[in-house]
Amino acid sequence: MSTDTFHGWAVLESGGPLVLTELPLKKFDDDTVEMKVTHCGICGSDVHTMNCHWGATDFPCVTGHEIVGVCTKVGKNVQHIKEGDRIGVGAQSGSCGKCKECKRGEENLCQGTSTYTYNSKYPNGDKAFGGYADKWRGHQRFVFKIPDSMTNEIAATFFCAGVTTYSPFKAHGVKAGSKVGVLGVGGLGHFAIQWARAMGAHVVALSGSERKREDADALGCHEYVNINNKEELEPHMGSFTHIIATYISKDFDWSFYLRLVDTNGFFILVDLPEYPLDGIPAMLLASRQVSLVGSTIGSPAVIEEMLEFAAKHNVKPWITKYPMKDCNQAIKDFKEGKPRYRFVLEN
Repeated sequence: MSTDTFHGWAVLESGGPLVLTELPLKKFDDDTVEMKVTHCGICGSDVHTMNCHWGATDFPCVTGHEIVGVCTKVGKNVQHIKEGDRIGVGAQSGSCGKCKECKRGEENLCQGTSTYTYNSKYPNGDKAFGGYADKWRGHQRFVFKIPDSMTNEIAATFFCAGVTTYSPFKAHGVKAGSKVGVLGVGGLGHFAIQWARAMGAHVVALSGSERKREDADALGCHEYVNINNKEELEPHMGSFTHIIATYISKDFDWSFYLRLVDTNGFFILVDLPEYPLDGIPAMLLASRQVSLVGSTIGSPAVIEEMLEFAAKHNVKPWITKYPMKDCNQAIKDFKEGKPRYRFVLEN
């Protein structure tokens, strides 16, 4: 195998299986970091992309944007990473560096040419491939050192699920005295619970069944509310300073959930459904001055801050590992709703 190629588990057509394929790495330049991949988390975005749920996918496509490994090579401009360092990469691998968002340190909101870690291209035209692979190359700005106290397998899922939930909490002021409702105890929600608790908030899991009550307690929730139990729910109406929604169904009852939010509170949406958000009551938003906000991953500065915060406060994902070669089985199990609460592939 050439030093400028890698072996990755690629999807060759919509809905098709993952096939071990030799593919070209990004051209190595002075700002490039190369890593030997040890672990890669599985994210819902991977499955959406494999099946063209968010638009056309450029096949062959190697997904995976929770990538961790060991640095094997750096370009001459790279100062913060050296060979042998344990490093990680998330959902973004490049930005224009010129737009106002990039210049103010919000590269995740880049309005120029942004490169995502897969199903995307670098400015020179090279395809970007993800971490279901043995090697990865990308721009140094989006590569991060792993804290010494974190193992690679634990670090992986911070790079999408972790920052997706950490970033909006920091942006919208979750702190001691906040009351945070976490809608959905899953891959994102189990991170959100831990972040909110570590930030000093009163944390309430909001779920449609009883089956995750014990998990929510173990994760640090102060309370667990079955939203189908009116007696449990009534004391919480209009009391949440923040609700983070990790899933939105087609028939989502916006009026019901927005009435749970306190005046001047925040309803944070981190789900990216394939369908439009219908039925949002404008009068209810206005009369309660509720901010309905979206969020997308996090800037490099926020990712670095998140990793330090996680190490300090012992925030850890609940993971199940699969050998990389068993990625097809892992995806099958993922689709069947088996993660508790993140799957990680291991080379």
